[in-house]
Amino acid sequence: MCRSIKTLRPPVLPEQATEEDFHAAALQYVRKVSGFRAPAAHNKEVFERAVEEITEATRVLLEGLEVRGMAKP
Repeated sequence: MCRSIKTLRPPVLPEQATEEDFHAAALQYVRKVSGFRAPAAHNKEVFERAVEEITEATRVLLEGLEVRGMAKP
Protein backbone atom coordinates (compact mmCIF):
# COMPACT_ATOMS: atom_id res chain seq x y z
CA MET A 1 0.00 0.00 0.00
CA CYS A 2 1.06 3.55 -0.54
CA ARG A 3 2.72 4.67 2.67
CA SER A 4 1.73 8.30 2.20
CA ILE A 5 -1.98 7.48 2.40
CA LYS A 6 -2.98 8.06 6.00
CA THR A 7 -5.86 6.51 7.88
CA LEU A 8 -8.76 8.97 7.84
CA ARG A 9 -11.16 7.46 10.37
CA PRO A 10 -11.31 8.34 14.04
CA PRO A 11 -9.68 7.75 16.42
CA VAL A 12 -6.57 7.58 14.20
CA LEU A 13 -7.36 11.02 12.80
CA PRO A 14 -8.50 13.04 15.82
CA GLU A 15 -10.52 15.60 13.84
CA GLN A 16 -13.11 14.94 11.15
CA ALA A 17 -11.51 14.12 7.77
CA THR A 18 -12.01 16.87 5.19
CA GLU A 19 -12.74 16.85 1.47
CA GLU A 20 -9.06 17.72 0.97
CA ASP A 21 -8.05 14.63 2.97
CA PHE A 22 -10.32 12.44 0.82
CA HIS A 23 -8.93 13.93 -2.39
CA ALA A 24 -5.29 13.62 -1.29
CA ALA A 25 -5.75 9.95 -0.42
CA ALA A 26 -7.53 9.27 -3.72
CA LEU A 27 -4.81 11.06 -5.69
CA GLN A 28 -2.07 9.02 -3.98
CA TYR A 29 -3.98 5.81 -4.68
CA VAL A 30 -4.45 6.61 -8.38
CA ARG A 31 -0.78 7.61 -8.69
CA LYS A 32 0.30 4.33 -7.10
CA VAL A 33 -2.00 2.11 -9.16
CA SER A 34 -1.36 3.89 -12.48
CA GLY A 35 2.38 4.29 -11.96
CA PHE A 36 2.16 7.96 -13.00
CA ARG A 37 2.76 10.95 -10.76
CA ALA A 38 1.11 13.12 -13.40
CA PRO A 39 -0.63 11.66 -16.46
CA ALA A 40 0.17 12.51 -20.05
CA ALA A 41 -2.35 14.77 -21.74
CA HIS A 42 -4.10 11.82 -23.41
CA ASN A 43 -4.62 10.15 -20.00
CA LYS A 44 -5.51 13.23 -17.98
CA GLU A 45 -9.31 12.88 -18.22
CA VAL A 46 -9.42 9.24 -17.10
CA PHE A 47 -6.86 9.93 -14.34
CA GLU A 48 -8.87 12.85 -12.94
CA ARG A 49 -12.15 10.91 -13.22
CA ALA A 50 -10.63 8.06 -11.22
CA VAL A 51 -9.51 10.50 -8.51
CA GLU A 52 -13.04 11.96 -8.31
CA GLU A 53 -14.68 8.53 -8.11
CA ILE A 54 -12.28 7.28 -5.44
CA THR A 55 -12.75 10.50 -3.46
CA GLU A 56 -16.52 9.86 -3.45
CA ALA A 57 -16.07 6.17 -2.57
CA THR A 58 -13.84 7.22 0.33
CA ARG A 59 -16.49 9.61 1.63
CA VAL A 60 -19.20 6.93 1.40
CA LEU A 61 -16.99 4.39 3.18
CA LEU A 62 -16.05 6.69 6.05
CA GLU A 63 -19.62 7.96 6.51
CA GLY A 64 -20.86 4.37 6.74
CA LEU A 65 -18.25 2.93 9.10
CA GLU A 66 -19.14 2.33 12.70
CA VAL A 67 -16.11 2.39 15.00
CA ARG A 68 -16.71 0.61 18.29
CA GLY A 69 -16.67 2.93 21.26
CA MET A 70 -17.33 6.02 19.14
CA ALA A 71 -20.66 7.70 18.55
CA LYS A 72 -21.63 8.34 14.93
CA PRO A 73 -21.55 12.08 14.10
